[in-house]
Amino acid sequence: MGRGDKKSKKGKRSIGSFGVTRNRKKIKARLKRAASKKTTAVVAEAKPKKPSRKKLNKR
Repeated sequence: MGRGDKKSKKGKRSIGSFGVTRNRKKIKARLKRAASKKTTAVVAEAKPKKPSRKKLNKR
């Protein structure tokens, strides 16, 4: 199982093919999810944070 193996992901990468083991749809979906997470993180960062209330320890 290495670079020359057509059935492994590593072999598919070295050959440059997208087969059952290394599906192009899965890769595109993963990249799309990562891009959407980055955009939501930027939007969430722009909002001002509310000051947190400290809880008082009553004994």
